[in-house]
Amino acid sequence: MKIGLVRHFKVTRGYPDRFVTSEELMKWVEEYDESDVEENEVDLHDIEWKKCYASDLTRAEVTAREVYAGDIVSLKELREIRLSPLFSSRRKLPLFLHLFMIRVAWWFNHRSQPESKKEILKRINGIVDAIIQEDEDVLIVGHDGIMIFMRKELIKRGFRGPKFRRPSNGKLYVFQDRKG
Repeated sequence: MKIGLVRHFKVTRGYPDRFVTSEELMKWVEEYDESDVEENEVDLHDIEWKKCYASDLTRAEVTAREVYAGDIVSLKELREIRLSPLFSSRRKLPLFLHLFMIRVAWWFNHRSQPESKKEILKRINGIVDAIIQEDEDVLIVGHDGIMIFMRKELIKRGFRGPKFRRPSNGKLYVFQDRKG
């Protein structure tokens, strides 16, 4: 059995200014979620993918439709990890500082974050378990953070596949169980 992970195509919406308020940061997140993508060719390694699952966010759905010819199952569970500023501030802070504080808050399960690390892992484990039960070659189109955690869960279940710190947009990463 093979599971292919594809991160959505590159989003056309660039990063906000270097200094932003928490409100400006969240407005940018909304714009990013609605942004168009830059399509590219994706090498599917001549594998006959039996099914395709995709995040229900537009950038993942567009990517899935471009790379997979059959029916696509859109899942809210494959959405990117939602993050939120640690506190509301009208004061402009460097973008990197906002992002660093958000990541630290999420890592330590701070109440400011909409979804805890435990909830994310439960969500990912449910998806991985269901897909493995199907025992077919499956393509999954998702997002950076979800793919990082999904890779870890596949490795824990005996799959072999490539390492990545941050998956590239519009690139296939194939994981294979030990039987195949």
